[in-house]
Amino acid sequence: MIEEPATERNWYSNDTATFGDRLADARVAVGMSQEDLARRVGVKISTLRNWENDMAEPRANKLSMLSGLLNVSLRWLLTGEGEDFSPPGDAVEMPEDIMKILTELRQTQSDLVRMANKVGRLEKQLKLSWKN
Repeated sequence: MIEEPATERNWYSNDTATFGDRLADARVAVGMSQEDLARRVGVKISTLRNWENDMAEPRANKLSMLSGLLNVSLRWLLTGEGEDFSPPGDAVEMPEDIMKILTELRQTQSDLVRMANKVGRLEKQLKLSWKN
């Protein structure tokens, strides 16, 4: 695999950022607090925090609302693709070794969330099977 230089890489792509990263950065960029955004979207602050921490994902109607309120495209919010949002100024100059560690950390976090969800589903199946 050919790696792009850090300056050419999309800071918000799925390789380097999560949905929660993009959501939190877009919220901060428009100057909204978590409380403000949660109220405007019509969810509890704990729900918004779970979204920003990649512990849960919003439904389609909430995604659409977030996209509009944050002035970013739905595509960018979900994938980081497009020109909707500029990376933080210091991110472009981040050393390559730090970028690799950050990418691996974000991937590991995503893997952990997926595994935790899988464990939950398996526990539910086991409980249901045990009752029968």
